[in-house]
Amino acid sequence: MRMLHAKPVISRSGRKVLVATAATVLVAAGCGSSSHTSSPTTTSGGGGAKSYTLGLLTDLTGPAASGNKSSVQGAQAGIAWAKSQGYNFTLDTGDTQTSPAQALTAGKSLVEQDHVFAVIANSSLTFGAAPYFTQNNIPVVGVDEDANEWATSQNMFSVTGVIYTNLVSTVYGQFFKLEGATRVGVLGYSISPSSSEAAKGAAVSAQVAGLQTPYINGAFPFGSTNVAPVALAMKAAGINGFTATTDPNTAFALVTALRQAGVNLKVPVFADGYGGDLAQAGPAAAQVAQNVYFSLAYEPVEMNTPATRQFVTALRSVGVQGDPTFAEYNAYLSVVMIVQGLKAAGANPTQASFTAALSAIHAWDGAGLLGSHPIDINNRSHQVDNCQYFTKYVGTAFQLVRGASPLCGTVVPGKTVSPS
Repeated sequence: MRMLHAKPVISRSGRKVLVATAATVLVAAGCGSSSHTSSPTTTSGGGGAKSYTLGLLTDLTGPAASGNKSSVQGAQAGIAWAKSQGYNFTLDTGDTQTSPAQALTAGKSLVEQDHVFAVIANSSLTFGAAPYFTQNNIPVVGVDEDANEWATSQNMFSVTGVIYTNLVSTVYGQFFKLEGATRVGVLGYSISPSSSEAAKGAAVSAQVAGLQTPYINGAFPFGSTNVAPVALAMKAAGINGFTATTDPNTAFALVTALRQAGVNLKVPVFADGYGGDLAQAGPAAAQVAQNVYFSLAYEPVEMNTPATRQFVTALRSVGVQGDPTFAEYNAYLSVVMIVQGLKAAGANPTQASFTAALSAIHAWDGAGLLGSHPIDINNRSHQVDNCQYFTKYVGTAFQLVRGASPLCGTVVPGKTVSPS
């Protein structure tokens, strides 16, 4: 959850989802009148390699930067890997400044001034530029973390697939049960329909698993850390597990308050904060995170698989020494997907043939980081991510959770949720 001008949330699948305010939607919708007539940059590189200019639309400054600015290093790691595949990429970066209007300005600059072949979008404000990209048939590869344009725009392809927070997956209920929670509480933001839906979805998932859900609150004030009343209510309800589909400040404050209230908290689960994201939050967050569980859509590096080793090697080659962030995963995989699309687009790819090649991907394994559970990135209706990797933070390290690396479930038939 990383931004201000729009309202982001973490979905129950472990992905950030952002719902724009009416004002920001109008800003985005009003941007469709521009037209793009310049040609993208595509040249032949040395040694038979192809060279392309890629644009990265991300949040380098403003409230969303803490979660997304590391996408630059992730893209650079992907570009380093791409050289081994015979592709040379130049990266131009556009800063949204955590503003929908600036997202449009940055996106137009990437297209009209930098003449990029494709855009990597790792931003909480992508929706500000999405209508412009779609109107001008610009291929966009990135992460579905902001709004529903990833489901409706045929030129946009998310490395995590498209998710619908009104549907219910069995994964969270299975996980609570696996780790010994019996009475589950959930907390979501009132101002964000997706946050409220995600919280309620986690509760229904727990109910389907046979657990009790005595505290369900999808109407908490956005961004607030005044969690003492919630902690007391959860204590009175006898909860021993919870998830908060909120930003980390709210979630960590609630963990602290519950512990201070003497709650026997067996299973606190966060969908944000794994790896480098926790390190960036500082020593205080690391202390609060003790024995907290974190979910991730990809193989954690602690699994030490060929895919994670390849990813870490690419990160090290561009100077990243710590654990990867979620943004680094996403941007790295965006470049990997671009290479896959270019390989399938013919000898002399155009933007149109490249988009067509991406449209034919129905078994995306994320360079192995999705393990043996590939997803259909072109399933634009009724898809939720039913495999999550869970870790537990103990001491100074993330530990894999036995039986949950990954934990896969199903969509619960006939179960939907709506915001508060």
